[in-house]
Amino acid sequence: MTDLQTSLIAIGSIIVAGVISYNKWQERKARKTVERAFSSPGDDVLMTPSDSQPQSARVEPGFLAGEDASNIESEAIAPVVEHVEAAPTARELPVDELVDCLIPLALEQPVRGDKVLGRIQQLRHVGNKPVHFIGLRDGVEWEPIVHGSLYTALQAGVQLANRTNPLNEIEYSELVMRLRTVADDLGADPDVPDMTHVMQSARALHQFITEFDAQLSVNIQSNSAPWAIHTLLIALEKQGFDLRPEGRLVMPDGEGGVLFSLSTNVTLAADTTSRLTLLLDVPRVAQPHNGFGAMIACARSLAMRMDGTVVDDGNQPLTENALAEIANQVNEFYANMDAADIPAGSVRALRLFS
Repeated sequence: MTDLQTSLIAIGSIIVAGVISYNKWQERKARKTVERAFSSPGDDVLMTPSDSQPQSARVEPGFLAGEDASNIESEAIAPVVEHVEAAPTARELPVDELVDCLIPLALEQPVRGDKVLGRIQQLRHVGNKPVHFIGLRDGVEWEPIVHGSLYTALQAGVQLANRTNPLNEIEYSELVMRLRTVADDLGADPDVPDMTHVMQSARALHQFITEFDAQLSVNIQSNSAPWAIHTLLIALEKQGFDLRPEGRLVMPDGEGGVLFSLSTNVTLAADTTSRLTLLLDVPRVAQPHNGFGAMIACARSLAMRMDGTVVDDGNQPLTENALAEIANQVNEFYANMDAADIPAGSVRALRLFS
């Protein structure tokens, strides 16, 4: 039997033992938390996915969504923090008790940031989950680790989930193993949270991401001849689009972020296209930016300038009533994200929906 097989068996045994010992009180508490965070807005063609719709498919004029949150019974988004005082929120920190599993590291004696940075440089990810560290400077204020500061305590944080998947047992075990090596070098003692608790929180957070992973799109169809790509790019630049180095066309939000993106639906080598698609990544755009309204206004302006029609994926013109209904449901979507304490466009949302 290989070391990997032995490790997997050991991990499986821990999980089974933890699940069996998990009591009914904790299940009831978790159920109430989930029902409060993931309360369904009701039957809605935009908020409820079709059984036949692939999760990764783009829908117009509706949302991309995953499983119904009512399927969750005993999992909850909960801070994975054990025996540690929450870091102050007065300044932006790279770890978040709702997004990350926090692991306190008690220090035998104060340590300089230079030494910490040297030890944690190789521990920035496990799998595709980022790992961050903060330190208690001079016993007063938590901050990202920087050169020159003296720290009396440390915390490590690994992101619990992203759009791809939740943190899993293998990734968590890798983190703990590598973190213990770092801790030994720094004279620190890590207080590692229970794996069962961490996995439960990771799955619940990923369920939230799946439930709210929504995108909206509208199309502009040429009414006559296809548009020449060269002429089209000039028109899009005048409309305010930026062509990013990776080839994406995006509409900036004026604050360093993106309101929505645009696809020409052809390869970079193509000379013409007859159809444009504007796409709004709803959870990544803050409600005050009115991403949906801005996208529709842009689509109408382009259609007018380039002799096109704003249509859905079935090539049917989008009516005012349909657009107004979608706008109302976008607002409901934002309200549900706010209720879960993960507002659209917030640092939390940008981290989770990346």
